[in-house]
Amino acid sequence: MSPSYAATADELERAHTLSPASPTTSTPTHLARVALQGPPQASAVSWGAILAGAAGAAALSLVLLVLGVGLGLSAVSPWAQTGASAKTFGVSTILWFTFTQLVASAMGGYLAGRLRTKWASTPSDEVYFRDTAHGFLAWAIASLATAALLTSVIGNIVGSGVQAGASVAGGVASTAVVATAGAATSGISSESKSDSASGPMAYFVDSLFRRDSGSSAALPPDANAPMPSTAEVTRILMNTIRAGTLPAADARYVGQLVAQRTGLSQADAEKRVTDTYARMQASLNEAQASAKDAADSARKASAYCALWLFISLLAGAFVASLSATWGGRMRDS
Repeated sequence: MSPSYAATADELERAHTLSPASPTTSTPTHLARVALQGPPQASAVSWGAILAGAAGAAALSLVLLVLGVGLGLSAVSPWAQTGASAKTFGVSTILWFTFTQLVASAMGGYLAGRLRTKWASTPSDEVYFRDTAHGFLAWAIASLATAALLTSVIGNIVGSGVQAGASVAGGVASTAVVATAGAATSGISSESKSDSASGPMAYFVDSLFRRDSGSSAALPPDANAPMPSTAEVTRILMNTIRAGTLPAADARYVGQLVAQRTGLSQADAEKRVTDTYARMQASLNEAQASAKDAADSARKASAYCALWLFISLLAGAFVASLSATWGGRMRDS
């Protein structure tokens, strides 16, 4: 037998201790096999070190995120011209989350590398790979634990982006219908309560029946005659909003009601109807444009937030792996 494969006295004693009851364990062939195998190898994965690093990273992430929430709430204010702007608040949030990821991942990776088992007879390249894997696994477990604790926050980010995208894709043509929902309820009310109707269209309906104080037109001949109901006019205007145009018959009929109520001539009453309808359409178009801008801004904000979240998590994985190699070198030195 070559001297390099010679069994030492300790190895022979260990082999005899492993199987003391077997009569064949003390044969020279078995002793030589035990000597060739050498001491038992340690596991390539130190789950204790990985879990310890993940727990430390998750705890530090939670602490820093809570601190960030406190700083953020102290920086904003509901009063105008006070506190940080929305853009400043968004940028600060992204920077703080990135800082949290880097610091927590670095600590978790370092703990995973420093607390793992020492691999004495393992090549340096294999040790480097194992340390990198330990840091990555610690980061992955910590990220999952943090995400489980912050499910509501992530859900709000994703939900707002999906809702904004659906609003832009589906359009906001229903804004006009929503704007006239209150007027529809007013129109269904009884005739005795029609004059006290309130809603988004109440102002435009009231402006139709507003009597010019400087007008010399006479009042209706019969002052005791019942005045026209604004509920019917509201329903007519609602239908014109859905159709997108003001039919001539409706303009003429509403003009008659306006003339009866205000004492204007038929031509002046119809002109008031068309002018009021134009102003109402312009107001609704402006509301639709504002709704589109708000939906598009929410969509862009959600997209940017998701992209920066991805970059922060990717940077955290890299820092955790790098810190684990540093901790592993400190452990072996």
